[in-house]
Amino acid sequence: QIQQLNALLRQRYPSFLHKCFQELNPGQTYLRNWHIQAMCHALIRASRGDGRRLMLCVPPRHLKTICSTKALAAFLLGHDPSLNIICVSYSADLAIAHSRDFRRIVEAPWYRGLFPKFQIAASGSGGANTQSEIRTTLNGGRYATSVEGTLTGRGADLIIIDDPIKPDAGMSKAERDAVNNWYRNTLVTRLNNPTEGRIIIVMQRVHGDDLVGHLLDLEGENWDVLNIPAIAYRDETYRIGDGLEDLYQRRSGEVIDPRSLDQEGLERQRRSMGSQHFEAQYQQNPAKNYGFAHAQVAVC
Repeated sequence: QIQQLNALLRQRYPSFLHKCFQELNPGQTYLRNWHIQAMCHALIRASRGDGRRLMLCVPPRHLKTICSTKALAAFLLGHDPSLNIICVSYSADLAIAHSRDFRRIVEAPWYRGLFPKFQIAASGSGGANTQSEIRTTLNGGRYATSVEGTLTGRGADLIIIDDPIKPDAGMSKAERDAVNNWYRNTLVTRLNNPTEGRIIIVMQRVHGDDLVGHLLDLEGENWDVLNIPAIAYRDETYRIGDGLEDLYQRRSGEVIDPRSLDQEGLERQRRSMGSQHFEAQYQQNPAKNYGFAHAQVAVC
């Protein structure tokens, strides 16, 4: 049974994510749900190169960060310790906090048993072992930084951007322009292979011209978009696995997971923060001069 469980954790990312949640949140109940399966499927698909640009737009407090910057990086490096991953957040403090959680996962005995080839390089042997960077003995690793942090001399096979701008800063054109220009002028140059390198953006929407909106407006950009509003605008079908029948049929008006935040709770949230901010952050439908219909469809 232990061998079967370990094989499941190595092979199925949703199962591995569940284990990581338990490691980082002891005593809390893991609420398995279709939206987690949809995120896992989209993230694994993008990280293996089946569509090298992914936008994942999900409301706050729905496990998108642990799904992407923490557990995903650990899962991928477990399978390939030579992989180089850069994880970006809107602030240095947040990036370091995510890095600590990643370290907790990869230093856990169960993880080391699953992936014995993953070995952290010693600090004095040419490998970095700091708050922001963990290097492996195979010259791979995870580097954490912020939008304002340095990327000089850094290269990556996979870049994961998790909430590049704070919700309150999203209303500032100067703040939005700074993030958008940083992406175009700095971040995309950090891919080791511009053709094969992958970029994943995980965020709650904050404005029509935030990073997601900005990139969707650019001609020649080809992004897969997984857009999950807190309350479904219409009937939609989400892919939750590779099988032909791995689909979830979501009905109009259905909330993501009523066990964690039900309709009444969402309406309280709307009244508290105002409709404009609620539509952006929870419904992934920020106000703009034009609609956001092109990203309402779950492409992944």
